[in-house]
Amino acid sequence: MKNFFSRGSITLLVLVFAGIFVTVILSLTTFVLTVNRAQSVTQERGEAFDLAEAGIQYYRWLLQHYPGDITNHTGHGGPYVTTYADPEGGSTGTYTLSVTGNSSCGIVQSIDVTSIGSPSDAPGVIATISARYAEPSVAAYSYIIGSSVWAGADRVINGPYHSNGGIRMDGVSNAPVTSSLSTWDCDANFGCTPEQKLAPGVVGSGAKPQFWSYPTPQVDFAAISSNFGTLKTAAQTNGLYLPRYSTSKNPHNGYHLIFNANGTVTVRRVSKITTLAVIPVNSTNSSSDYTLINTETAYQTLSLPAQCGLIFVEDNAWIEGTIPQKVTLVVANATTPGVLPDVVLHNNITYAATDGSDGLTVIGAHDILIAPDSPQVMTLNGVFVAQSGAFGRNYYGCPSAYEPRTSLTILGTTVSNLRTGTAWEWGCGATNAGYLSRIDSYDRQNMKNPPPFTPNTSTQWQIVDWEQK
Repeated sequence: MKNFFSRGSITLLVLVFAGIFVTVILSLTTFVLTVNRAQSVTQERGEAFDLAEAGIQYYRWLLQHYPGDITNHTGHGGPYVTTYADPEGGSTGTYTLSVTGNSSCGIVQSIDVTSIGSPSDAPGVIATISARYAEPSVAAYSYIIGSSVWAGADRVINGPYHSNGGIRMDGVSNAPVTSSLSTWDCDANFGCTPEQKLAPGVVGSGAKPQFWSYPTPQVDFAAISSNFGTLKTAAQTNGLYLPRYSTSKNPHNGYHLIFNANGTVTVRRVSKITTLAVIPVNSTNSSSDYTLINTETAYQTLSLPAQCGLIFVEDNAWIEGTIPQKVTLVVANATTPGVLPDVVLHNNITYAATDGSDGLTVIGAHDILIAPDSPQVMTLNGVFVAQSGAFGRNYYGCPSAYEPRTSLTILGTTVSNLRTGTAWEWGCGATNAGYLSRIDSYDRQNMKNPPPFTPNTSTQWQIVDWEQK
């Protein structure tokens, strides 16, 4: 009996350990199979992603050869399915493209491409990538300046800042600051005392000098210039057009445009201005200021065309209000050579919506100036392009009703051929004149899809937005 129970105990132990062993083996086998399957799924998803990315890169190549093409060079709509061959002549899988053009005034402004990749060995696995292509525009910058410039210590600049001249940077910059010069003459006009005849391309006491770079290629102002004749025709055909109201006897009159959130713009005729003696933003400008409205009369209220938010004003223009869609305002004289109207930023300019559906680009043939009676706390949203002149605010003397001002916030882009300026050091004795606090930030939303005819910095279509879905 004793031996029998001993043999039974051994048998039981064998069965127990055998069960444990089988359980461990099954668990290990399941784990190995699970890991192997997970690796396979990861590999399949990676292949699907690579195929989707191949489709995105292919369309980038196509746009280099056929700019603005939204039909995959087929002449008809998609989707477009392409088999991607492997190096041995087989098929790695497919990518399927859906292409949509975003148009304004009958011109494709940007192109959205969605690419779906699917590998041959796992057709049920897909990856989706969406990208937006556009010709890069000035909206990718906070500032582009054609001349040397001084950014004061009160400045906070969020977004790329570039000058074809030298830069005295005393402010806070949170993005690349680039100059096209290796060295330049930084004198007292730029805060350099003593004068530095061979100052570095970017010099100053500003924070984050690791963002400074020089020399870098110039931004060609000729390349970002606009064909005013073409824009005038487009506005007359599909947008809004205001003819010259000024005369040779009264050349400083013009139009006061007030944008309304309901999609209209109220237009007044400025029939008389008050001339002020000033120190101008740039020394090449006149020493008189013609931006203060004295007399204006009601003219008309216009509805902004939904499909072509282009306004061409062939005269001086004062602007303000709430922008209700994508709008481009061109202020130029395409009829009389040598006549260069100015833009005056009369009051706050804001967007009705901040999700990127609204935007403003102002293209001025000459100066874009902030009015003397501008708000103490001023907000400007938009891309402001002073093609042959300067962007800024003249110095009106202190003490006066126009000096100083408190704060200026710009969301968007400033492009100025000549030196900019919105504050004047010690202009009011113990304090500066102009705006005492200034914050500049480029608009990420409008960078991806700016208003129509916003000047480009390149004719090469590039990816401006990318998303994996």
